[in-house]
Amino acid sequence: MAFAYVLAFGLLLGFSLTIPPGPMNALIAAQSVRSMRRGVVTGLGAMSADLLLALAVYLLETEVDLHGFVRWVYVLGCGVTAFFGYRVLAGAKDGTPSDTGGLRTYSAALAIGISNPFQILWWLTAGLAFAYLGGLVLFVGLFGAIAIWIVAFPWAMHVGVRHHPRAGRLVSWVSGGIMIGFAVYFAVLAL
Repeated sequence: MAFAYVLAFGLLLGFSLTIPPGPMNALIAAQSVRSMRRGVVTGLGAMSADLLLALAVYLLETEVDLHGFVRWVYVLGCGVTAFFGYRVLAGAKDGTPSDTGGLRTYSAALAIGISNPFQILWWLTAGLAFAYLGGLVLFVGLFGAIAIWIVAFPWAMHVGVRHHPRAGRLVSWVSGGIMIGFAVYFAVLAL
């Protein structure tokens, strides 16, 4: 019974990390407008960033004092998020997506994920605290939830836009705007 409990808790943690609106879900939505595959590839980039952060947390094994570094985490997150937000908005303006290949799509998501202050701080606080609570089973549940989300969310976005084609440009504009908004927010937090 403990196995099922820890696995379910891991799933809930995974959904708590992936579902909230933020720059990553905005990028996934923008890429899903063009194709479900691009949305999933974007999600895989995000999941890879989470895996790298999880490995760092697992190897640290102790709480990390980020007091002197938090500002720079926000500055980095601001720059990367603003850059990709601009690219999404530029693609929405002329009706073409910002990226042209799967590797570039994956790399963009990995860059945003690995520099997203919310993801970094989540892993260095909640992720670190829970790393030893449930061990491997908890991480299996957590990454299972991420895997479900990075397929279900792009599918829902793509199907919705396919049924309502005019919504595609709107989704891109809103997604780019959300990313720029988070970049500004990160800049304010860095002050």
